[in-house]
Amino acid sequence: MAGDANLPVGMPSGPLAEPAESLAQEALSRPVRGGNAFEETLARLLQLIRLGIVAPGEALPPERELAARLEVSRDTVREAIRSLADAGYLESRRGRYGGTFVCDPLPTGAAGPAEVGPAASGPALTADELDDILTLRAVLEVGAARAAASRALTAAERERLNARLVELRAAAADDYRRLDSRLHLTIAELSGSPSLVSLIAENRMAVNRLLDRIPLLAPNIAHSDEQHEQIVWAVLVGDADRAAAAMAEHLAGSQSLLRAFLS
Repeated sequence: MAGDANLPVGMPSGPLAEPAESLAQEALSRPVRGGNAFEETLARLLQLIRLGIVAPGEALPPERELAARLEVSRDTVREAIRSLADAGYLESRRGRYGGTFVCDPLPTGAAGPAEVGPAASGPALTADELDDILTLRAVLEVGAARAAASRALTAAERERLNARLVELRAAAADDYRRLDSRLHLTIAELSGSPSLVSLIAENRMAVNRLLDRIPLLAPNIAHSDEQHEQIVWAVLVGDADRAAAAMAEHLAGSQSLLRAFLS
């Protein structure tokens, strides 16, 4: 084509991609932070969908490309895609033009960042209200883990904490969140502060209402179980700094999922 002869070397001759979309996709494809690879990967993919960067009916980049961009394993990408497919956001198509595509239509309440949470799951929550709940949770529960690890626990307290961990690991899906709350409240009790327990219990009610609005994801449960073990171990050996750090990382993963699904 004569018109292409004057193009600089490397410049495509076809229509130019929209710069805003390209920059947004690049920003959301930066490497994820360590510690919560599955949750962060799922959150990035969900942001691509909810912001319309990959529109309904369009295909995601291949798993290998996503793994390279996010600097996670292909297994992590595959688990995140499977979880979003189970939640109704993605679908796989086979054949020559197969791949992973954004569902059309998206699940009810999945599009639009103006309000938090599907209307069918309760009253809408503003982004500021979501931030308030999650920020308070981080302050309270990280402090509780540090305080619990700083105390000399009795044999009965140690046994109770271990029992809560064991029952959570054996929990059925429909009972997981109740027993998860029970473990977190037990850690709060071991802080030795009744006032802190009361505050965490009240905050946990709000957190559970948020959790009820998002799917229960098997990879996240498995990861949470590992993090719970790290938190409990740090409390039992009296390592306050490690207990606080482990709780902070655990809550960060939960926050990533809540913000991804509800923002």
